[in-house]
Amino acid sequence: MLLHDRREFLKLSGLAGVVFASGLFPGRPSLAQAPDFHFIQFSDSHWGYKGSANPDAAHTLEKAVAKVNGLAQQPDFIVFTGDLTHTTEDAAERRARMKKFREIVSALHVKDVRFMPGEHDASLDNGAVYKEFFGAPHYTFDHKGVHFIALDNVSDPAAKLGDEQLAWLAADLKQRKADDRIVVLTHRPLFDLAPDWDWTTTDGAKAIELLMPFQNVVVFYGHIHQEHHHMTGHIAHHAAKSLIFPQPVAGSQPKRAPVPWDPAHPGQGLGVRDVSMASTPAPKLTEIDMAGV
Repeated sequence: MLLHDRREFLKLSGLAGVVFASGLFPGRPSLAQAPDFHFIQFSDSHWGYKGSANPDAAHTLEKAVAKVNGLAQQPDFIVFTGDLTHTTEDAAERRARMKKFREIVSALHVKDVRFMPGEHDASLDNGAVYKEFFGAPHYTFDHKGVHFIALDNVSDPAAKLGDEQLAWLAADLKQRKADDRIVVLTHRPLFDLAPDWDWTTTDGAKAIELLMPFQNVVVFYGHIHQEHHHMTGHIAHHAAKSLIFPQPVAGSQPKRAPVPWDPAHPGQGLGVRDVSMASTPAPKLTEIDMAGV
């Protein structure tokens, strides 16, 4: 993990989840007027997975939906950062899994839900079926003074954004001011976390270069099935836990493989994230555990 100057953002607190007082948007006077809000990040639910890494796979997503519905303060919106479903070469089965996934998440009390694909959803058909169910795989939206950019680094099986999407990103950023608050949502890490484990984006460095002139940028992603925090210069990158099985720390073993299910601690290593975009203090990340649920 890299820490950059006064942007040391990992201050651990021993609460029910893990709370990070993270300086995602270092102080500038105008932030005092920014309205408070929070959103939930789901990632890597892999609906349709069947295997020993999660014997409860048919119910884990439902339990996460119930957990979020039970929050005392409901989020403004919810984002799913990819791998909604588990990969299958059968196009009809892919549609069936996406339909079932959509039925399950329709039970969320919050109806403003944003989706983006993972490679399990999109890489085998360049996102064709995903688009039928969830629409465009990359887009922007704005919420209470924050500009959100969802990038698609999975529909291309080469794990790249591609020149066309990079040009789209550059055109969008030209409309932003240097001190605008920007949140980037993506599935794969934009930096080279572990290329030999497929934990990278082939041309992610080009996206980071486009974002670098902006003072207040944070990236939320999935794919690696674990909480992880990294800095590229002043830009913070935060990986989310999955809702199917955790993965080992990059480089901790010769090959990537799911962490074995522990029947004594069901749901261990799984979770969702609450992101509080408060004006004061700095935004916080709260990791909501699924252990024992």
